Order: sequence, then structure tokens, then C-alpha cells
Amino acid sequence: MSVPDVVFGFGAHSGVDGGAELLAMARQADRDGLDVVSLSDHPYFGDRLDAYAAIGFLLGGTSRISGFVNVTNLPTRPAPMLARMVTSLSALSGGRIVLGMGAGGLWDRITAMGVPRLSPGAAVDAFEEAIVLVRKLSGGGPPVTHRGNHYQVDGIDPAPVAAPPVWTGSNGPKSLAATGRVADGWIPGHAADWLSERYRTSRPVIDAAAAAAGRDPRDVRTVYNLPGRITDRPLAATRDADGRWIGGSVEQWVDELTGAVLDHGASGFILFSPTGGTQDRASLGRWANEIAPAVRAAIAAG
Repeated sequence: MSVPDVVFGFGAHSGVDGGAELLAMARQADRDGLDVVSLSDHPYFGDRLDAYAAIGFLLGGTSRISGFVNVTNLPTRPAPMLARMVTSLSALSGGRIVLGMGAGGLWDRITAMGVPRLSPGAAVDAFEEAIVLVRKLSGGGPPVTHRGNHYQVDGIDPAPVAAPPVWTGSNGPKSLAATGRVADGWIPGHAADWLSERYRTSRPVIDAAAAAAGRDPRDVRTVYNLPGRITDRPLAATRDADGRWIGGSVEQWVDELTGAVLDHGASGFILFSPTGGTQDRASLGRWANEIAPAVRAAIAAG
């Protein structure tokens, strides 16, 4: 998949009774030229569709938009099987998949599914090793034997399909450093944006680790989960008392996102509702047809 320099997408929840509406929204976004549809991965919640089953369903009903699990609950999805799943989705969709990776959260829920609990340090080690192993099991080549601390495979043929781009949801210093060494993108946690303390303190950790591994830090893009309202009239303030973006008119969104790209190196935005859920269809249309094209044009103009 060729990932645009600046990605525009939307995030949605995947309740078991919402498949038809979810597909309708994905098709609307596909027609309107958005790049990514994002679903969260919480397999311990019985009222939600499995994230990867839902992504496969959406990819089968669209032609352009890519699917992204934001982010994969790695402890419940062992890396060798995850490699098979994402390369299969890539083959079936023409490369329209991004692999979101996380070390795991809500460990009480995870262990309730029979998955052994890992310490925070071990979880991050497993996360980095999983990214490496997914890549080993992709792109063809000789059989893979891997003897790691968390995964072992013996003479397994890699899929003849390239590994998708990997975007992570890293938070702590160790996880951020792993992102710098092996990932292609980073999504700051808790919907933090380019003006947040989280971004200012975290991004240098990624950059330093990337440089130490011989990589160009610019190869690790920053993509933001961005909740907010799209209003008919300008708001008096587009950020709250804590400095968090709350939205505004189309023009206010365009000014803010253009500055985020040109001044702060942002390379993607995934729209959520102000409460962190799925945006309404009208706002999704304005995001795709008014905001994204205007930001792209402003960036091109410099």
C-alpha cells in the first residue's frame, strides 16, 4: 500500500448490532476519498464485533480505503497468527491494511481470557519482538526459524506478501524506544495532540531510538486520534482550559491541521466524535469533502 504523506481517516466503534451502519460509513468514506477506517480491539467485550473480522468485512465492501486496528491487542493475538491474518487481508484487499500494534492494556480483562499476565517490561519486549516476527513472516523468502524470548517458530514459510506499515500506540519510554527502532508510525495515547506535553516529551524518545538504530526519525510518522466537533460557525475558542482541541468551523480545522503538518510534522489525523466515539455521518462528510481537501491544498501551497 502506498500511504499518503498526510493521512485522513475516521474511527468507529464496532458493536455487534451496528455492522450495517459501519459498512455504510466506510463506503461513504471510501467514496469521499478518506484513507483509513480505524476500529479498536477489545476482544474481551462481548457486545463488540471482533476487530479483524469487522475490518475484513469493511475491506470486502470498499475499494480504496485502508483498514486499521487501533491498536491490536497483541497478548490475545500471537504474532505468527497475526502475521498470517494481516498478510491475508493485504492479499485480499490489494494492500489496504495498516497494522496497529500495542503492548496490551486492561490486563485484568486480558487474563480473564486465559492469557498469562506479563510484566510491563516483558509486555514491551514481546511487542517489539512481535513486530520483528511479523515482518520475518512476510514478503517471501526461505522458511523462518525464530528463537525469541516470547515467540518461537520452526521452519515456517513466510507469506509471499509484504508486511503492512506498522503504527504503534506506545506510551512509556521503553515502548516509545521500540517504536523508534522498528515501527513506521506512532499514535500518541489519550488523544494527545501536537501541542500536548505527552507529544513534546515522547517524540524525542522515538527520534533518539530511531537514530541510534540507524534510521531516519522522519520515517516514523506521527498520526493523531483527534476528537472534536465540526461546527457551522467559528468557535470563540478551539481549545479547552487544559489546551485540548475541541473543534470549530471548517476554516478553524483547516488552519489548525495545516499548522500541525507544516509546523509540527504531523502526518495523519483520525477523526472521532467529541466523546471519543464514532462521528455522525454529516460530520464525516464534511471531514472528507471540506476539511481534508483544503488541508491538502494548503500544505501543497506551503
